[in-house]
Amino acid sequence: MNSSEGHLVTVFLCGDVMTGRGIDQILPHPSDPRIYEEVVSDARTYILLAEEVNGPIPRPVDLSYIWGDALAELKQVAPDARVVNLETSVTRNGEPWPKGINYRMNPANVGCLTAAGIDVCVLANNHVVDFGYAGLVETLETLHRVGLKTTGAGRTLAEAPRPAVVDVAADSRVIVFGLGSHKSGIPLSWAADEDVPGVDLLFDLSDETAATA
Repeated sequence: MNSSEGHLVTVFLCGDVMTGRGIDQILPHPSDPRIYEEVVSDARTYILLAEEVNGPIPRPVDLSYIWGDALAELKQVAPDARVVNLETSVTRNGEPWPKGINYRMNPANVGCLTAAGIDVCVLANNHVVDFGYAGLVETLETLHRVGLKTTGAGRTLAEAPRPAVVDVAADSRVIVFGLGSHKSGIPLSWAADEDVPGVDLLFDLSDETAATA
Protein backbone atom coordinates (compact mmCIF):
# COMPACT_ATOMS: atom_id res chain seq x y z
CA MET A 1 0.00 0.00 0.00
CA ASN A 2 1.11 3.60 -0.53
CA SER A 3 0.79 6.69 1.61
CA SER A 4 -0.35 10.07 0.29
CA GLU A 5 3.27 11.02 -0.48
CA GLY A 6 4.11 7.78 -2.23
CA HIS A 7 5.83 5.98 0.65
CA LEU A 8 5.50 2.23 0.17
CA VAL A 9 4.06 0.66 3.33
CA THR A 10 4.90 -3.00 3.88
CA VAL A 11 2.89 -5.19 6.24
CA PHE A 12 3.83 -8.61 7.62
CA LEU A 13 0.70 -10.72 8.15
CA CYS A 14 0.98 -14.02 9.97
CA GLY A 15 -1.97 -16.26 10.79
CA ASP A 16 -2.50 -18.76 13.59
CA VAL A 17 0.47 -18.01 15.84
CA MET A 18 0.09 -20.68 18.54
CA THR A 19 2.49 -20.36 21.47
CA GLY A 20 0.82 -22.83 23.85
CA ARG A 21 1.18 -26.56 24.51
CA GLY A 22 4.64 -27.80 23.46
CA ILE A 23 5.84 -24.32 22.49
CA ASP A 24 5.13 -22.91 25.95
CA GLN A 25 6.80 -25.94 27.51
CA ILE A 26 10.19 -25.31 25.90
CA LEU A 27 10.22 -21.59 26.75
CA PRO A 28 11.90 -20.34 29.96
CA HIS A 29 8.67 -20.23 32.02
CA PRO A 30 6.44 -23.18 31.10
CA SER A 31 2.86 -23.36 32.34
CA ASP A 32 1.42 -26.35 34.16
CA PRO A 33 1.72 -29.02 31.43
CA ARG A 34 -1.73 -30.51 32.09
CA ILE A 35 -4.00 -30.27 29.06
CA TYR A 36 -7.51 -31.54 28.53
CA GLU A 37 -7.59 -33.30 25.18
CA GLU A 38 -9.10 -36.71 24.46
CA VAL A 39 -5.77 -38.37 23.67
CA VAL A 40 -3.06 -36.17 25.22
CA SER A 41 -3.06 -35.03 28.86
CA ASP A 42 0.46 -33.58 29.10
CA ALA A 43 1.66 -30.78 26.80
CA ARG A 44 5.19 -32.14 26.93
CA THR A 45 4.00 -35.07 24.83
CA TYR A 46 4.08 -32.73 21.83
CA ILE A 47 7.77 -32.07 22.45
CA LEU A 48 8.49 -35.79 22.48
CA LEU A 49 6.57 -36.28 19.24
CA ALA A 50 8.50 -33.45 17.59
CA GLU A 51 11.81 -34.88 18.80
CA GLU A 52 10.97 -38.28 17.29
CA VAL A 53 10.86 -36.60 13.88
CA ASN A 54 13.40 -33.78 14.18
CA GLY A 55 15.83 -34.82 16.90
CA PRO A 56 16.51 -33.30 20.33
CA ILE A 57 14.95 -29.93 21.19
CA PRO A 58 16.85 -27.88 23.77
CA ARG A 59 15.03 -26.77 26.91
CA PRO A 60 14.64 -24.02 27.82
CA VAL A 61 15.16 -22.16 24.57
CA ASP A 62 15.78 -18.49 23.97
CA LEU A 63 12.57 -16.50 23.50
CA SER A 64 13.45 -15.87 19.85
CA TYR A 65 14.01 -19.57 19.10
CA ILE A 66 10.46 -20.34 17.97
CA TRP A 67 10.73 -17.98 14.98
CA GLY A 68 13.70 -19.78 13.48
CA ASP A 69 14.94 -18.39 10.17
CA ALA A 70 11.94 -16.08 9.92
CA LEU A 71 13.69 -13.50 12.11
CA ALA A 72 16.46 -13.01 9.56
CA GLU A 73 13.89 -12.62 6.80
CA LEU A 74 11.93 -10.09 8.84
CA LYS A 75 15.10 -8.13 9.47
CA GLN A 76 15.88 -8.04 5.77
CA VAL A 77 12.39 -7.01 4.67
CA ALA A 78 11.90 -4.63 7.64
CA PRO A 79 8.09 -4.37 7.33
CA ASP A 80 6.47 -1.21 8.67
CA ALA A 81 3.89 -3.20 10.62
CA ARG A 82 3.92 -6.76 11.89
CA VAL A 83 0.51 -8.32 12.51
CA VAL A 84 -0.24 -11.80 13.82
CA ASN A 85 -3.38 -13.73 14.67
CA LEU A 86 -2.51 -14.87 18.20
CA GLU A 87 -4.30 -18.21 18.71
CA THR A 88 -3.33 -18.59 22.36
CA SER A 89 -4.58 -17.31 25.69
CA VAL A 90 -1.72 -15.67 27.61
CA THR A 91 -2.65 -16.38 31.21
CA ARG A 92 -1.89 -18.21 34.43
CA ASN A 93 -5.56 -19.02 34.89
CA GLY A 94 -5.88 -22.79 35.19
CA GLU A 95 -9.60 -23.22 34.50
CA PRO A 96 -10.04 -24.34 30.88
CA TRP A 97 -13.14 -23.63 28.86
CA PRO A 98 -14.80 -27.03 28.27
CA LYS A 99 -14.08 -27.31 24.55
CA GLY A 100 -11.49 -30.09 24.20
CA ILE A 101 -8.44 -28.23 22.88
CA ASN A 102 -7.14 -25.30 24.93
CA TYR A 103 -4.05 -23.23 24.21
CA ARG A 104 -2.31 -21.29 26.96
CA MET A 105 1.06 -19.57 27.32
CA ASN A 106 2.55 -18.34 30.58
CA PRO A 107 2.54 -14.50 30.57
CA ALA A 108 6.20 -14.63 31.60
CA ASN A 109 6.95 -15.96 28.09
CA VAL A 110 5.36 -13.00 26.27
CA GLY A 111 8.84 -11.95 25.21
CA CYS A 112 8.65 -14.54 22.43
CA LEU A 113 6.27 -12.11 20.67
CA THR A 114 8.29 -8.96 21.26
CA ALA A 115 11.40 -10.86 20.11
CA ALA A 116 9.91 -10.81 16.61
CA GLY A 117 9.00 -7.15 16.82
CA ILE A 118 5.27 -7.86 16.58
CA ASP A 119 3.12 -4.72 16.55
CA VAL A 120 -0.43 -6.07 16.59
CA CYS A 121 -2.04 -9.24 17.92
CA VAL A 122 -5.46 -9.96 16.41
CA LEU A 123 -7.52 -11.79 19.04
CA ALA A 124 -10.77 -12.53 17.18
CA ASN A 125 -10.27 -16.30 17.09
CA ASN A 126 -11.44 -19.53 18.69
CA HIS A 127 -8.66 -19.85 21.28
CA VAL A 128 -8.35 -16.46 22.98
CA VAL A 129 -10.94 -17.40 25.66
CA ASP A 130 -9.64 -20.96 26.08
CA PHE A 131 -9.05 -20.23 29.77
CA GLY A 132 -12.14 -18.20 30.44
CA TYR A 133 -12.99 -14.54 30.54
CA ALA A 134 -10.40 -14.00 33.28
CA GLY A 135 -7.82 -15.53 30.97
CA LEU A 136 -8.82 -13.11 28.21
CA VAL A 137 -8.47 -10.11 30.51
CA GLU A 138 -5.02 -11.28 31.61
CA THR A 139 -4.09 -11.82 27.96
CA LEU A 140 -5.03 -8.23 27.14
CA GLU A 141 -3.20 -6.85 30.17
CA THR A 142 -0.07 -8.87 29.43
CA LEU A 143 0.12 -7.88 25.77
CA HIS A 144 -0.54 -4.21 26.47
CA ARG A 145 2.03 -4.16 29.27
CA VAL A 146 4.81 -5.01 26.80
CA GLY A 147 3.57 -2.53 24.19
CA LEU A 148 1.68 -4.88 21.89
CA LYS A 149 -1.51 -3.53 20.34
CA THR A 150 -4.61 -5.71 20.13
CA THR A 151 -7.87 -5.81 18.22
CA GLY A 152 -10.77 -8.22 17.87
CA ALA A 153 -11.39 -8.76 21.59
CA GLY A 154 -11.75 -6.59 24.64
CA ARG A 155 -13.00 -6.16 28.19
CA THR A 156 -16.35 -4.76 27.00
CA LEU A 157 -18.53 -4.54 23.91
CA ALA A 158 -17.20 -1.04 23.28
CA GLU A 159 -13.56 -2.11 23.50
CA ALA A 160 -13.64 -5.33 21.46
CA PRO A 161 -14.17 -3.74 17.99
CA ARG A 162 -11.59 -0.99 18.41
CA PRO A 163 -8.91 -1.17 15.71
CA ALA A 164 -5.20 -1.29 16.40
CA VAL A 165 -3.36 1.64 14.85
CA VAL A 166 0.32 1.50 13.89
CA ASP A 167 1.93 4.79 12.87
CA VAL A 168 4.52 3.96 10.22
CA ALA A 169 5.51 7.42 8.95
CA ALA A 170 4.59 11.04 9.40
CA ASP A 171 1.94 10.72 6.70
CA SER A 172 0.81 7.09 7.00
CA ARG A 173 -0.45 4.48 9.38
CA VAL A 174 -1.78 0.94 9.32
CA ILE A 175 -5.21 0.34 10.85
CA VAL A 176 -6.05 -3.25 11.76
CA PHE A 177 -9.53 -4.57 12.53
CA GLY A 178 -10.22 -8.03 13.91
CA LEU A 179 -13.59 -9.75 13.64
CA GLY A 180 -14.61 -13.35 14.24
CA SER A 181 -17.38 -15.64 13.11
CA HIS A 182 -19.01 -18.43 15.10
CA LYS A 183 -18.65 -20.52 11.92
CA SER A 184 -14.88 -20.52 12.49
CA GLY A 185 -15.36 -22.27 15.82
CA ILE A 186 -15.82 -19.29 18.13
CA PRO A 187 -18.56 -20.09 20.66
CA LEU A 188 -21.45 -17.63 20.54
CA SER A 189 -21.05 -17.15 24.29
CA TRP A 190 -17.61 -15.64 23.68
CA ALA A 191 -19.11 -12.53 22.10
CA ALA A 192 -18.25 -9.37 24.03
CA ASP A 193 -21.21 -7.80 25.82
CA GLU A 194 -21.80 -4.45 27.50
CA ASP A 195 -19.66 -5.24 30.54
CA VAL A 196 -18.50 -8.76 29.66
CA PRO A 197 -15.09 -9.50 28.09
CA GLY A 198 -15.13 -11.27 24.77
CA VAL A 199 -14.56 -11.35 21.02
CA ASP A 200 -15.86 -8.93 18.39
CA LEU A 201 -18.17 -11.50 16.87
CA LEU A 202 -20.06 -11.25 13.58
CA PHE A 203 -23.50 -12.80 13.88
CA ASP A 204 -24.74 -12.19 10.33
CA LEU A 205 -22.68 -13.32 7.34
CA SER A 206 -25.49 -13.06 4.80
CA ASP A 207 -24.95 -11.81 1.25
CA GLU A 208 -27.03 -8.74 2.11
CA THR A 209 -24.64 -7.84 4.94
CA ALA A 210 -21.61 -8.32 2.68
CA ALA A 211 -23.15 -6.12 -0.02
CA THR A 212 -23.66 -3.23 2.37
CA ALA A 213 -20.35 -3.52 4.23
